[in-house]
Amino acid sequence: MTAASYILAIDQGTTNTKAVLVDRQGRIAHRVSRPVACYFPKPGWVEQDAVEVWESVKQAVEACLMEAGHTDLIGIAVSNQRESVLVWDRATGQPAGPVVIWQCRRTSAFCEALREKGEEIRERTGLPIDPLFSASKIRWLLDAIPDGQARAEAGDLCAGTIDSWVVWNLTGGRVHRCDVSNASRTQLLNLKTAAWDEHLLALFGIPRAVLPEIRPSSGLFGVTAGSGSLPAGVPIAGLIGDSHAALFGQCGFQPGSVKATYGTGSSLMTPLDALAFSSQGIATTVAWGLPTGVRYALEGNISVTGSAVQWCADLLGIDDPAEAAALAERVEDAGGVYVVPAFVGLG
Repeated sequence: MTAASYILAIDQGTTNTKAVLVDRQGRIAHRVSRPVACYFPKPGWVEQDAVEVWESVKQAVEACLMEAGHTDLIGIAVSNQRESVLVWDRATGQPAGPVVIWQCRRTSAFCEALREKGEEIRERTGLPIDPLFSASKIRWLLDAIPDGQARAEAGDLCAGTIDSWVVWNLTGGRVHRCDVSNASRTQLLNLKTAAWDEHLLALFGIPRAVLPEIRPSSGLFGVTAGSGSLPAGVPIAGLIGDSHAALFGQCGFQPGSVKATYGTGSSLMTPLDALAFSSQGIATTVAWGLPTGVRYALEGNISVTGSAVQWCADLLGIDDPAEAAALAERVEDAGGVYVVPAFVGLG
């Protein structure tokens, strides 16, 4: 490894994709961001176009490498919006439906039926029964795709969270893998075994053949196929959910330390010394997986925070959301008016 080597970090978020070049000292050498559109076909439904998501990754990476003027890469790491999920054709790599975003509530009735049956999902996954998580979304997609269930059982379809979609495309369709932190947000992972849970697969009717191979967050996931300025053969050496990456990046290794992230939504997460469950409704999740083992965490989520500022700006006809904040600061108080951003529930 030479002094001029860089890591390419890709963060595929809900509303934008960022590409960042990081040098050997951990300094950011260059960064680029590209927007991603969300669509709202029905009240409570939120989705994206999978091709547009991948195009935003390609554009961000291409622009970052071109503007930096070099492609001296020793590895690639990917963080991503969590719970959002899609299904694609294994042979062609073409999406078989939309990306159903984590904020989407289209599976509310399905989840309510599971609650009434009293299924013990939290005991296996650490997660409450809620449309936020990926399993019910995969079930919806397989039902919406013509012959979706049969094609999934035959292994003709792939289902995965955004990390697996990015890796699939980076490797030219050769690799269908995800990391354990993203898998823990699907509601199909058994926390104790860190593997797909056969009972939950049967409960949601999701064939094992459609799902990616689970690996630790740090390790070799594959190598790039090469496209544009991105050369072939670059190791993809890390995948992790964005909230988990923030906890690790802020050195939140000791129980009692808490990180808060503020984006489209917000996440508060604290690490655990051992697997434990909250009696207060807080989710238990995999923090990250290393070759030495899995680390767990407790997490609370607010589904709408930063996007509420965007909503306010749109409502007021303001182009830049930052101007909405400046406008709010011009008055001494809110005059007794409060906004509770429960656009997709309270989380």
